Amino acid sequence: MRIAISTDGLNVASHFGRCPEYTIVDIDDGKVIKKEKIQNPGHQPGFLPAFLSEMGVNCIIAGGMGPRAQGFFSQYNIETVIGAAGPIDKVIDDFLKGELTTGASQCDHDSSSHKKCNG
Repeated sequence: MRIAISTDGLNVASHFGRCPEYTIVDIDDGKVIKKEKIQNPGHQPGFLPAFLSEMGVNCIIAGGMGPRAQGFFSQYNIETVIGAAGPIDKVIDDFLKGELTTGASQCDHDSSSHKKCNG
């Protein structure tokens, strides 16, 4: 499994598309095998789903994301988890334990669908 986490410094960013960077995490057998940061290549409707799909990402974790963006990711079979907050390393640990706390989208989009990645 490969996840992309919206990142701002050491924490989860509140808006997936407008974050400064992404933490890309490769998970195998319930363990992190690789973690790297990449710069956000730009926020354009429909671009990030294709870009991250080409990188092999199949799950997104973010503080917030609009319903339209969630729909774009769904078209690429990329699951979205929104409402996450806190330090990236803690979010990864909680995700691996199946204990990641999520809630309402932290950006100003209206969204009522919250999912948990199947990993």
